[in-house]
Amino acid sequence: MSFPDRYAVVGHPVEHSRSPAIHAAFAAQTGDEIIYERLLAPLDGFADTVRRFAAEGARGCNVTVPFKFEALALATRATPRATLAGAANTLRFDADGWLADNTDGIGLLRDIEQGAGRPLAGQRVLLVGAGGAGAGVLGPLLEARPAQVVLANRTLQRAEALVKRHAALAQAQGVTLSASGLEAPGQAFDLVINASASSLGGAAAPVPAATLRPGALAVDLMYGAAARPFLDWALAHGAEGRDGLGMLVEQAAEAFALWRGCRPDTAPVLAALRASLAGAA
Repeated sequence: MSFPDRYAVVGHPVEHSRSPAIHAAFAAQTGDEIIYERLLAPLDGFADTVRRFAAEGARGCNVTVPFKFEALALATRATPRATLAGAANTLRFDADGWLADNTDGIGLLRDIEQGAGRPLAGQRVLLVGAGGAGAGVLGPLLEARPAQVVLANRTLQRAEALVKRHAALAQAQGVTLSASGLEAPGQAFDLVINASASSLGGAAAPVPAATLRPGALAVDLMYGAAARPFLDWALAHGAEGRDGLGMLVEQAAEAFALWRGCRPDTAPVLAALRASLAGAA
């Protein structure tokens, strides 16, 4: 008798996660039989939680805040994008060793360029936040060849360290990359991405309104009620606001492909998820 393959999202907190519904929809599309769970890991017990899950026969997991840096250290192998980020949001439990990947950046890129219809080539981009989320998206952003990326963070040294790690890639792609504090990162960006934890605390925006040019795209990697203050702030200052729901679905599809070998269609899953959230509002 065969049993469905098991996967989970591991985080703290994790009860809010939409990942189980997303991966159930993907599996229905592809005809795969899987079980996808939520695993709440103690702040000091992430590694033990994941090891127990793998020992029970699970095939892999997604990793959310605040464990993306720890996740990379658990793997014996890593994709180039996870290595560059120094963080992972996806683990695959292979028999010959765990593989770490980071699908956040490609998920964000697909949502911006395809979902929002905003090509990034030649644009000026402000990325706010140098934590696990910011680290995961910086590399793919640079590969899209914007003209400039400024990485702003509350602790400047952390932003500088991430910029240094990505300097060679930025140079190879012809992108001007620099670090900044939050108070004066620059003005009139075409794209502002909030990858910080400010939305979790209910803050509208961690940077001045002058960072937005009229008609700019402002993306918060959070979604639902947590993203609402940032989206309202963007709208009030003449920008187009977009939450992180599209990125969530796109990065999940990339993880599903890593685990199952096929990439599902994201459009109907995102549409259904938006309709569900709108009905619950």
